Amino acid sequence: MYNLKLDWNIALCLEVLMKIIRRDKNPKNKDVIEERHERRIKSENQASDMEFTINLEDNYAKLQAFLKESTDVVFRKFKLGKLGIECALVYVDGLVDKTVIHNSILKPIMFETSELHIDHAYDFILNHAVTVADIKETNKLDEAILFIMSGEAALIIDGFDKVIIVSARGWPTRGISDPDTEGVIRGAKEGFTETLRTNTALLRRKCKDPNMVIRTIRLGRRSKTDIAYVYIKGITNDELIKELEERLNKIDIDQIIDSGHLEQLIQDNSWSPMPQVQATERPDKAVSNLMEGRIIILVDNSPFALIIPSTFAQFFQSPEDYNERWIVASFIRILRWISSFLAVFTPAIYISLVTYHPGLIPSRLALSIAATRAGVPFPSIIEALLMETTIELLRESG
Repeated sequence: MYNLKLDWNIALCLEVLMKIIRRDKNPKNKDVIEERHERRIKSENQASDMEFTINLEDNYAKLQAFLKESTDVVFRKFKLGKLGIECALVYVDGLVDKTVIHNSILKPIMFETSELHIDHAYDFILNHAVTVADIKETNKLDEAILFIMSGEAALIIDGFDKVIIVSARGWPTRGISDPDTEGVIRGAKEGFTETLRTNTALLRRKCKDPNMVIRTIRLGRRSKTDIAYVYIKGITNDELIKELEERLNKIDIDQIIDSGHLEQLIQDNSWSPMPQVQATERPDKAVSNLMEGRIIILVDNSPFALIIPSTFAQFFQSPEDYNERWIVASFIRILRWISSFLAVFTPAIYISLVTYHPGLIPSRLALSIAATRAGVPFPSIIEALLMETTIELLRESG
């Protein structure tokens, strides 16, 4: 009887506890969640319709409405020197160089002692106080947010309807190293990295022609991935450039992950198993193709550059061929063609001779083949397919 009463009391307590949990699942975070829902703008696309005003608090609230929930976004309010004008700085922690933020933006503005008129504060900060070379201005909210997400710092000044965008990019990057997929004995030991500007600088170092044009666009509705296409004026066909730009403009997708993703969106035939665009990790190979009138496409966050257009013969060339004497390089290229021919047609020739034309095989060789296949329960075509499959499995397994 005592055990039944105890079980009944426990069940009653559990029922009351469950009602409390259902009524208020997370009382600690409930106020915070409700506060976020109140200030959250209904549509993320509304940022494209918004512009900054002369009121700092209004501009500050607009940026907070989109970025406050992200804990890596830093909002910093401060005042301009003796004038005491309210200013605010917004940036993403981890994407900026803290030295630039502290020494080139905050320090010269906060410790400014000049006697300025309030109407000249914006021009003074833009032209004198901020000691950074790359500075932009914008009055649109969506542009400011895009710059912040790209590693820039947005400086808001009370009384002015423009935001100063200061270049302060400084995220961790991988150093330039020898390409893993295209190693050579004689040649440059540097390859592309995952940073777009580093890759464009590698091309500039190898080709100082002012006619080499680098154009940058952004693709991806959400990822806003920077993509650069490079060509040399006077060498590259204008129709080729126009065709590429048309195909890039037709791309409407949420995210561009890698150069291989972009390759599938601009190729001629998506059903063809043959490669239609060549990829490379080597800046010297990319520059060599630029000199031949081709276009190089670089994608941010990808160490592979795309070469368009590509021909079948390109895939039998190596960067090392240009560093060898023409006799040696030509002999090696001929060997590549012969090896490719044998790799493609040897299994088919073996099946046709063994199955349909055994009389063309010399007697001793025919007897040797018959002896080796005596214990094989499959026809020659199945045997060849199993062999090819086994080789591919071993190659894929590393």
